[in-house]
Amino acid sequence: MRIAGIDVGSRTVKLVIVDRGRVSVVRKRENSFDPLSVCRELLAGENYDCIIATGYGRRLCIESLGAATITEIKAAAVGARFLYPGCRTVLDIGGQDTKAIALDAGSRVGRFEMNDKCAAGTGRFLEVMAMALGCNVAAFSELAASASRRHAVSSTCTVFAESEIVGLISRGADRGEVAGGIIDSVASRAVSLARRVGIAPDFVFIGGVALTGALRQELARRLNLAVQVPVDPQMVTALGCALSAQSNDDTRKLAHALNLRPA
Repeated sequence: MRIAGIDVGSRTVKLVIVDRGRVSVVRKRENSFDPLSVCRELLAGENYDCIIATGYGRRLCIESLGAATITEIKAAAVGARFLYPGCRTVLDIGGQDTKAIALDAGSRVGRFEMNDKCAAGTGRFLEVMAMALGCNVAAFSELAASASRRHAVSSTCTVFAESEIVGLISRGADRGEVAGGIIDSVASRAVSLARRVGIAPDFVFIGGVALTGALRQELARRLNLAVQVPVDPQMVTALGCALSAQSNDDTRKLAHALNLRPA
């Protein structure tokens, strides 16, 4: 059976297709004002028996693409637990939200928490902070990692934090120290959210923000445990969608074919 899992996120749309026990397609695109068009581009030329959708735009896929839907919480949990069978805590930071998920020994979601409507600490927040420092997110992470000291950033609101950073730079503050302070702020919010569900290893960090190396390091330091990050953390929720429709036998076969988990 050929299953398509699609994650229609606020910033990107991700597609994973699982075909008879192997991952045959792993693909993503930047989202736009027309998410359905992006979904159709990803699916163009692909055959599948069914499609499972999640993310902000999942309901758009029901009528237009004939998709079934599952929540982002379930999809993230399924994908993370498959890649890391010992996973008990999932931290998922995407473009507009942060989710912390606790799993029980039976792979079921025990508790979960999400950030409020504010985008502080999300991918969009980091993008705006990086722009305020005159760089992209990758360079921002390098700046933060290279700083020997951290300059505290008190604002958590994206708009106020941007103004604060502009003010700090105009007064001669070191860009690396400011970037480090921003990483501290994001890590503090993420750890606080995760502690509300309970933190236990394996701790798996997914979503686009998991690509930020300085944040991964700061989380590991604050948690005092290893932070597991898949090779492509943006694809885990789409993978979870596809796996949610697989039989147990098919899922076991995938263990030898999947290349999303680091060696």
